[in-house]
Amino acid sequence: MKYVIYARKSTDEDDRQVLSIESQITELREFAIKENLEVIDEYIESKTAKVPGRPLFNKMIKRIEENGPMGILAWHPDRLARNSIDGGKIIFMVDTGKIGGLKFPTFWFDATPQGKFMLNIAFGQSKYYIDNLCENIKRGIRQKLRRGEWPALAPVGYLNELRHHTIIKDPERWQIVKKLFEAYAGGNHTIYSLQKLSLSLGLVSRRTNKQIVISKLVDMLTNPFYYGVFLHKGEMYQGSHQPIITKQLFDEVQKVHSAKRKTRVKKDLLPFAFRGVFTCGECGRMVTAERKKKPSGLKYVYYRCTKKNVVCSQKFIEERHLVSQINKTIESVALPDDWKDKMLIKVDGEIKEATTKHGEEIQALKGEQAKLEEKLLLLLDERLDQGISKEVFDKAKQKIVNRLVEIKELLDSFKNKGDARLELFRKWILDAHQAPFTSKQENLEAKRNFIQKIGSNFRLVGGKALISLSNQWLCAAEKFKFSDWSGERDLNPRPLPWQGSVLPLNYPRAWL
Repeated sequence: MKYVIYARKSTDEDDRQVLSIESQITELREFAIKENLEVIDEYIESKTAKVPGRPLFNKMIKRIEENGPMGILAWHPDRLARNSIDGGKIIFMVDTGKIGGLKFPTFWFDATPQGKFMLNIAFGQSKYYIDNLCENIKRGIRQKLRRGEWPALAPVGYLNELRHHTIIKDPERWQIVKKLFEAYAGGNHTIYSLQKLSLSLGLVSRRTNKQIVISKLVDMLTNPFYYGVFLHKGEMYQGSHQPIITKQLFDEVQKVHSAKRKTRVKKDLLPFAFRGVFTCGECGRMVTAERKKKPSGLKYVYYRCTKKNVVCSQKFIEERHLVSQINKTIESVALPDDWKDKMLIKVDGEIKEATTKHGEEIQALKGEQAKLEEKLLLLLDERLDQGISKEVFDKAKQKIVNRLVEIKELLDSFKNKGDARLELFRKWILDAHQAPFTSKQENLEAKRNFIQKIGSNFRLVGGKALISLSNQWLCAAEKFKFSDWSGERDLNPRPLPWQGSVLPLNYPRAWL
């Protein structure tokens, strides 16, 4: 009788102790020589036998049905089947004579009632083993989910800690992941430029040692795992792992990502610092930039109205003249050193005082946190009692878990940052003091960022740059003629520049 060899190894957990395919083939060939069996073909498959549908197994069975009777040589019955359909098919083919013999080095079989009975038991044991193992794995996953542990491979920026079976931050990569989120939230990056940034920062695939693919970056930017929660089969869980970013930063990234998906990808443009900032004061069209060469060979950059579909009389302006006007605007909002020092002392004192006034807010948040945790337990009990559907349960739980994350971040902000409003005003002081340095340096990107921070409605008219300053920046250096804080007054004192509607960031009126 002619035989075929069938060797199988699954990548599932249950088959890790089974001989490798190479070992099975070696043992089966030696067994065939020892038993004087004629082997005409070999079928080698890496596929689980838990469910029907193995391609090579089905091909082998079809061949035996068409050309039988034939025999099968395998390491053990569980290599042939771990489900009732494939096991029943083999026994049926033995009954009908299509399978003339089954040989196993580790299992005795003979086509007798007793032999088929033992084979049926072996298939049943194999199915019981795999079903029981499956339940054990599911129970372990449910337990990990209760503890807030992600039951799979850690995403980029994290590592699977094998000793304690937890997920920890990757000490070499988590800060890079955070920088990518912060960079994308700024709105100046596309997914493709973010891919280049990730490569320049040293973030590569561990498997291929090449740059992270676009789809992987998109998955990373939209994965809530990074702010401390995760989704498993549509249900949200609060993770026990340490978050890399805040939920606020994650939400900002989602807004940017959602907006960019609706826009067309623009061509890469030459890096002119002030292109896209100014509009024409005559026709309202955008101002573009070009690089030209003078007859002397000297290159220069100039800005002009695009004049798209309109008649406009505005002429161009060279970049050096535009930069000179921008420098004067930046210097007009500068804050002198003595004012900066006095204001910082005052605002730092206010910040320290504000940190002691958050007790009631913190207690209220902790009370809400306790109520939400209790509500989450009641919701789980109601789901277990089949009181609500899974869809309603998932939606309600997701809302509660997200609010718990927000409360945790608010409590952390109270602990670490004090009064955010005063922190913003402190940043305003430092920015205003930095104005002279920004105007003197040659970094055009820094100048552009500064004027976008202090003003709006940027126009070019008659070779002049017109910038409407924001209220909180309507403070020119020449107005600081006296100090109300030092006790010294001029004979003709003027109102402080931030009184009334000009008050920046609405800081305490008691200062005035």
